[in-house]
Amino acid sequence: MGPIGLPEIIIILVIVLLLFGGKKLPELAKGLGKGLREFKNASRDIKKEVDDAVKDVDDTIK
Repeated sequence: MGPIGLPEIIIILVIVLLLFGGKKLPELAKGLGKGLREFKNASRDIKKEVDDAVKDVDDTIK
């Protein structure tokens, strides 16, 4: 199973359009965007905490 290509993406978009309709798509995209933004922020915060903890351990060892 290879990477998703253009034909597969088009098929997925057509299915989504049929399932949710044209009126719901903007709401769906807005919700997806908010979810991705929150995930990105949470990932960044976790990475910062881990980096800070590693730095603290390094400082303690030295």
